[in-house]
Amino acid sequence: MKYPTQKIALMYFAVALGLFAVQVSMGLLIGWIYVSPNFLSEVLPFNIGRMLHTNSLVVWLLLGFFGAAYYLIPEESERDIHSPFLAYLQLGILVLGTLGVVVTYLFSLFKGSLLFGFSGREFIEQPIWVKIGIAVAAVIFLYNISMTVLKGRKTAITNILLLGLWLMVLLFLFAFYNPANLALDKQYWWFVIHLWVEATWELVMASILAFLVLKLTGVDREVIEKWLYIIVALALFSGILGTGHHYYWIGMPPYWQWIGNIFSSLEVAPLFAMMAFTFVMVWKGRRDHPNKAALLWSLGCSVVAFFGAGVWGFLHTLHGINYYTHGTQITAAHGHLAFYGAYVMLNLAMFSYAMPILRNRDPYNQVLNMGAFWLMTAGMAFMTFTLTFAGTIQTHMQRVEGVDYMSVQDQLWIFYVMRFGSGVAVVIGAYILIYALAFPRREVVKAGPVQSHKSAETPAE
Repeated sequence: MKYPTQKIALMYFAVALGLFAVQVSMGLLIGWIYVSPNFLSEVLPFNIGRMLHTNSLVVWLLLGFFGAAYYLIPEESERDIHSPFLAYLQLGILVLGTLGVVVTYLFSLFKGSLLFGFSGREFIEQPIWVKIGIAVAAVIFLYNISMTVLKGRKTAITNILLLGLWLMVLLFLFAFYNPANLALDKQYWWFVIHLWVEATWELVMASILAFLVLKLTGVDREVIEKWLYIIVALALFSGILGTGHHYYWIGMPPYWQWIGNIFSSLEVAPLFAMMAFTFVMVWKGRRDHPNKAALLWSLGCSVVAFFGAGVWGFLHTLHGINYYTHGTQITAAHGHLAFYGAYVMLNLAMFSYAMPILRNRDPYNQVLNMGAFWLMTAGMAFMTFTLTFAGTIQTHMQRVEGVDYMSVQDQLWIFYVMRFGSGVAVVIGAYILIYALAFPRREVVKAGPVQSHKSAETPAE
């Protein structure tokens, strides 16, 4: 650790891992409700459990991004964070807002209240007072990191990261706009949801992944930056107009079917470029970095993101297919693998790299960490295939043959059992990973030349 204020990231990572545990645990619980629908129905209704599952996912991913920024920006800018106090204040506001949301959801408080009740808009159900808190925390964050970068060295990594974070925060402002017209509501709702996960978050992903590759492979910075600009251009070009594939059936003009078909098909390109970039850089670097776990998560992130967000997204993005598959378990298969590959694995790669350094445990024993990688990834892959098969049957029975929804759900019971089993594997892997990161054991380094001491800026030979 070169700069004292990088320690700020450790608090963000710790809170993020706590919410990660909540998220996967709640996911396992609602997975069982699919198998036994009346389980806890009086105590924790399915809609509340699902809100906690999805919202804790979004919040812990954001905390991971913020923590990653507080870790990598000092190294890239070659100076400490502008104001550590503001960074901790921002974290406090976000934790308070998270607790407020959880209490409001669990006890169904303030129903019908504009300011304190939840709004019912998926992923952005938070009460208005929480949204205001999130906006204030976001402004504090942007000010803090922007001042740090402006006073220090500017690099492609910090520039792209700032662009992604600024756009992400600005797009969140659409969460405050809730028009009465349902088609208009969905149009602006997708401005937040789609343009986060399929545009601005991809910029954040590319910059963090570039930082990790730079540190783990020792490839020349100029080579990495060239790839980074190409990936970002592809992500913005395809992602912005790719929003059109969400406009097929919400009452928008028919030309969105053409726009959605064309540009959402191109969304595979930046994900493929990211996968190629990661593997080429690792091959080009040929550097025996001691943190194999961080490298494994980084490579896994690029591969699983390509398949989850790219391939499984493309499977049902064309309007002729989407007409039948929209809202089925095929959507759930795509969503689970895409979020896991693109953003969960990205954050876990950053945690695996930075937390041992921040805690002075580097190099550390990574057996548990890498075992958790394979357990979680295998579980998520099996879950994806299970949901894909379930969605295919659901599409045919419900959308082609016209069988009623509940009868179809009865036929999918065996797939939900298998999905629950894969969820158990994912949750066990998550707990193992959290333990491995929380209690890293130092690894005894054998005497002899250690390549890891070579500067990360040294060009590959």
